Amino acid sequence: MSESPKRRKPPQKSRPPKESAPDAEVLAPPTTEEREDRWNLRPRTFAECIGQNDVVDALKIAIEAANQRKETIDHVLLYGPPGLGKTTFARIIARELGVQFHGTSGPTLERGGDLVGILTSLEEKDVLFIDEIHRLPKAVEEILYSAMEDFTVDVIFGQGAHARVYRSKLQRFTLVGATTRAGLISPPLRQRFGIVRELRFYSEPELMRAVEHSAGILEIAIGEASSKEIAKRSRGTIRIANRLLRRVRDFAQVRSDGTITPAVADAALRLEGVDEIGLTALDRRLLDVVVNQHLGGPVGIEALAATLQEEVQTLEDMVEPFLLHSGLLARTSKGRMATEVAYQHLGVERVERSSRKAGQRPLL
Repeated sequence: MSESPKRRKPPQKSRPPKESAPDAEVLAPPTTEEREDRWNLRPRTFAECIGQNDVVDALKIAIEAANQRKETIDHVLLYGPPGLGKTTFARIIARELGVQFHGTSGPTLERGGDLVGILTSLEEKDVLFIDEIHRLPKAVEEILYSAMEDFTVDVIFGQGAHARVYRSKLQRFTLVGATTRAGLISPPLRQRFGIVRELRFYSEPELMRAVEHSAGILEIAIGEASSKEIAKRSRGTIRIANRLLRRVRDFAQVRSDGTITPAVADAALRLEGVDEIGLTALDRRLLDVVVNQHLGGPVGIEALAATLQEEVQTLEDMVEPFLLHSGLLARTSKGRMATEVAYQHLGVERVERSSRKAGQRPLL
């Protein structure tokens, strides 16, 4: 049988290539990391830092000298109220040194083995950041002594009479510790830090610059008067300023035409419970208790915590620092006392303790 001839496929007409969008090949879609970096308000270099000039200068000198000698910088201890940039400075130190950043916190390091595992994984000149370092357990803290001073750590194998100690050599690293309560750090640990710096509250002009810088990153149009309205209520803290800026932006978008004016900022912040000098509801409650229930003080912190139904540590870490900084509260050996500034802010006339007692009826 003769084979049937193969059918030839008809020639296909060549289609013209699809016209690509003019920016398709030039602009690739942003990655997740790029999108996160775009909204990251933390400064990444010393040049982007606002305020804390003495801390910035000291760290720049230490880093430049270490880079010239090709060494690690001394261990750094940063202390101060929350939200002033301790974690940010630790990240900047690692970036300026061109090394890896490893972060953890004191409460999470419950056992010595947790810290040993982190220390042995560090590379040369890496930065280890421990937040709330004053909350390290004693057994974990003692491991840091030899690690910070001699760059060694002792690993124990076995138990009892068969226990053996192996001293492991560590890569030279830099420890950056951060704490809100420097007085709770033991002297042996504190003395092993070569650079000890305090972070202080930011001034109003510095906070205005921070608000305007963050507004530019978030693509928010804001004027000088509006940024000042936010800055003066930010409790001297850039973290709070950024949070308030976001809340004002939301309020302006929903309740107004999207434009942030001083009136819009004031209305938004009052809705958040923040008054004209930055006091929150808890701040005003504490001052009210001291002024009206305890005649201006002195009153102990435990009594205040019991009356306000708050933890003592909450009052000491979150409320008292700004009240003391603003001159609204005074801390004495007998307890906390309200100042004349507190009476003026609350609109209450000071009543002397002697006159109040004179007007009381005898109990018996």
